[in-house]
Amino acid sequence: MPVFTGGASGRGAVTAATGHPREEALGYLDGVPVPRARLDRRLAEMRDGDRAAMLPAPDSPEGRQLARWLAQVILTEQLCAAEAEARGLPLNPRRVRLDQRAAVEYGSINAAAFHGSPAVRAVADAVTAGVSIADDELRRYWTATARPVPARWVLRHRLGDGPAGRLGPVGAADLPAALADALRGAAPGDTVTATDRLGRHEAYVLEVLPAREPDFERDRPALRPDLLAARRRRAFAHWLDRARAQRIRLVPGLEHPGDPHQPDNHHRH
Repeated sequence: MPVFTGGASGRGAVTAATGHPREEALGYLDGVPVPRARLDRRLAEMRDGDRAAMLPAPDSPEGRQLARWLAQVILTEQLCAAEAEARGLPLNPRRVRLDQRAAVEYGSINAAAFHGSPAVRAVADAVTAGVSIADDELRRYWTATARPVPARWVLRHRLGDGPAGRLGPVGAADLPAALADALRGAAPGDTVTATDRLGRHEAYVLEVLPAREPDFERDRPALRPDLLAARRRRAFAHWLDRARAQRIRLVPGLEHPGDPHQPDNHHRH
């Protein structure tokens, strides 16, 4: 095993995974070192937390990949902190939880940084403030995806002697066929019954949502915010990619976890 004793460079022991000296920086932002101590502290907090048992051993390939991943999160946070300061952006400490779709679109590194850092959220708002969607784009998306909406019901449903529970909105495809047939033509306030192999169904109709055909003018107000949010996420992810490429330098042993040249980026089955 190689040995490194330190010296004027300020580096410590050789890392077991790569044979490279362990840098005292986890990376460089605009040429300035970001202290490795920040990564060590965050890893220690994770290993002292409620999910510590789920984490890989520190000296395993998976443990080293976790360190690489967390280093990218911290560097992204530091990049945005510097950008927010340069732009004079106000920071709101209130956390914003991403839904599953947004987290997937961002990717795990960007999503973790966005969730944990007010500066990342502030920069995201600033750099995507000018993003927009034209009506013709909305119409093309609507034309490709719009489908008729079948009739749906909001029910208080009881099966046999069991407790009654609220259901809905549910369509015929969500219900036992016998109950769906019995509900056709029912109005709010009606009680319908049906029997099948599961037993006797009793449903009190709270609300009926009639079938409707797609209508662009009606659907447009609800469609725009969803598509605009997705476009802003994509624009911010691209901005981060460019900014990291221009302003961040990684160190040996803390490469991007997806870098095919680092030794732990492989699959085992």
